[in-house]
Amino acid sequence: MIRPRIPRGRRGLLSAGGALAAVAAVAAVLVGTLGGDGRPAAQHGPGNADGLPRTRVRMSAGECGQGWTQGHSGSQVFDVYNASNGPAEVDLLDPGSGAVYGEVEGLAPGTSRPLQVTLGGGSYAFKCLPDDSDAFTGPTVRISGHAAAGPAAVPVNQHDLIPPTLAYQQWIGDRMGELADRVGALRDAVDGGDLDSARTAWLPAHLVYERMGAAYGTFGDADKAINGTTAGLAQGTSDPRFTGFHRIEYGLWHGQSADRLRGPADQLAKDVDQLRAGWPQARMDPAQLGLRAHEILENTVQFELTGRTDYGSGSNLATARANLDGTRAVLGYLRPLLTGSRFPQLPRLDGALDRAQHTLDGFDTGGHWTPLGSLSRPQREKANADIGAAVEQLASVAAVCDVRRTS
Repeated sequence: MIRPRIPRGRRGLLSAGGALAAVAAVAAVLVGTLGGDGRPAAQHGPGNADGLPRTRVRMSAGECGQGWTQGHSGSQVFDVYNASNGPAEVDLLDPGSGAVYGEVEGLAPGTSRPLQVTLGGGSYAFKCLPDDSDAFTGPTVRISGHAAAGPAAVPVNQHDLIPPTLAYQQWIGDRMGELADRVGALRDAVDGGDLDSARTAWLPAHLVYERMGAAYGTFGDADKAINGTTAGLAQGTSDPRFTGFHRIEYGLWHGQSADRLRGPADQLAKDVDQLRAGWPQARMDPAQLGLRAHEILENTVQFELTGRTDYGSGSNLATARANLDGTRAVLGYLRPLLTGSRFPQLPRLDGALDRAQHTLDGFDTGGHWTPLGSLSRPQREKANADIGAAVEQLASVAAVCDVRRTS
C-alpha cells in the first residue's frame, strides 16, 4: 500500500524523452528562466548549446504565440515569454484535434521558459490559459511536408475518468470480502495460540490489502490503522499507535506471545470490517486515478525494495509482486483511455511490467519468498532496474491522465 509522502505535481513526474507519453515530452525541460530582458525576439537559427533552432514567442492579455509566424519541421525550442500581469499555462497544440505537443505550467509574469518539441507537417497554435481568466488560442501556423511530429495527446477530462474510476472502486469492493476472511483466519490463529499458523496466515492476508494500492487515498485514516509503520512514532515498535499488519508481523517474528498479539489481531479485524462497511459510501477522485497507477510502484521502489517496511517476515518481494498486481488492476481500467494515439507507448509499458513480473516471480519458490537481504548483488540490481523502468513508463500514464484545463 502506498505510504503518505509530500505531494508533487503530476506533470512534474515526467522526463523529456520521446519514449514517454505525449505531453511528457517537454515537462522536464521547463526548469529555467532566461536571462536578459526576456523580451520576445524573432525566430533565429542554431547557435545554442543544444544546437536546436529557437523561436521566442510571447503571451499577453488577448494575445498568444505572438512572434511565431512561419513554421518549420523538426526538433526545436520555443522560448515562451509571459508579458501579462499574472501567471499562466501555455500549450502548443493541434487546433483541430486539441492534441497537446508541449506545455509550460505556472509561467510567472515577466519570465520565459523553454519548450522543446518536434514538429512535422500539420497545423499548430499556442493556447494560453491565464489564471482566473478564459483561455484563448493564437493564430494557426501551418507546416508543409510529411515529416513526422513528436508525440501528442488529446487531453483527458473529468468525464472520461468517471467510468473507469467507478469500475475500479467496484473492484476494490469485491476484494473486501476476501480481505476480511483472510484477516479473520489470522485473528483466529492468534486467538487459538497457534503462532505457526498465524505466521502462515499473515502474508496472504497482507497481500490482499497490498493489491488495493490505488485506493489508499480514499481509505483515509483506515490505511494507517491497517497498514501503518513506525514512521513518526516516538516509541517505535512499542508505541501504542503502532497497529495493523506490521504490528502483528513484528510480534510474530520477534517472539511475542499470543497473549500480546490478541489485542492487535482483534483490532485489525475490526478496522478491516469498518473499512468494508463504509466502502459503499466512499467516493474515489477520478482525477487521481492515473497518478495512483504510477505511485503504487514508485512507493514499491521507495519502501519495499529498500526493506523499510520489513518487520521480520522478510516478505518485501512478495509485497512488491502484489503491488505489481495492483498496478495492473488500475491500469486495466484506464486502458481504454490510453489505447491508440493518446498513448502509443502502451505496448512498451506492458513489456516493462512483464519484465518486472518475471523478475519478481523468480524469487518465489512454492510460496516461499526470498528475503530481500538474501539477494545477490546482481539479483538486487536487476530487481531495482526492472521495477524502476516500469515506474518511469508509468509516469507517462500519470501525465496523460492528468485532467487539463481546456477553457
